[in-house]
Amino acid sequence: MFLLASDEGLDVSAAIVRGIVVLALAVSAAAAAYVWHPTKHLVDEIGQPNLGQAFPLQFGEWREDHSMPVILPAPDVQAKLDAIYNQVLSRTYISQKGERIMLSVAYGGDQSDGTRAHRPEVCYPAQGFQIMSGRTADLDIGAPKKLHVKQLMAKLGGRDEPITYWVVVGDKVATSSSEQKLAQLRFGIRGIIPDGMLVRVSSIDNEPERAQRVQQKFISDLHQAMALDGRARVFGT
Repeated sequence: MFLLASDEGLDVSAAIVRGIVVLALAVSAAAAAYVWHPTKHLVDEIGQPNLGQAFPLQFGEWREDHSMPVILPAPDVQAKLDAIYNQVLSRTYISQKGERIMLSVAYGGDQSDGTRAHRPEVCYPAQGFQIMSGRTADLDIGAPKKLHVKQLMAKLGGRDEPITYWVVVGDKVATSSSEQKLAQLRFGIRGIIPDGMLVRVSSIDNEPERAQRVQQKFISDLHQAMALDGRARVFGT
């Protein structure tokens, strides 16, 4: 009789455990669905930046250079960019020393998997360039923390183009693919789809180290010249 009671107790306990497990799985599934399928867009809360206003035409020893034509991407590449980004800004700047910097900024209000920022490692080869080398770097730009960037050397025929770029997802710098994914998850837990910005600085120079020093100076001067609200969206917090 005691054995029967014990068996019944075990059956009841097992049923309770199964119920708890099923409930936990259901909650986990619901949470996962919420994270992987967020519905609110961050841009609806904070609005789109105006790239033309956020990036000054003149700052420090730099001013926009109208003598250099902006090189547009191939039509098929441009079509892909238009599908991903809401705004694209391209400018060339020249310093008082005659140093030229090409600035390209792309903003997208939806940084979900299908519309994440396309990095130069993808865009440049699509236009015929070879990526000869690449590395990450932390640049001192006069901010409380260093700016985490990717530096590349792209080549097309006799044209050497050193590149420095970074990506901001929401309010955080997330330059690598894994960092971008983590930033997505951080917002996804809150049911939010973040916006994103890719900032690319490049120049025509066959000496990468010299080019990177000039690019770092340009980025630092830009950071100092920007208004605080624009600075947070371009350089992260």
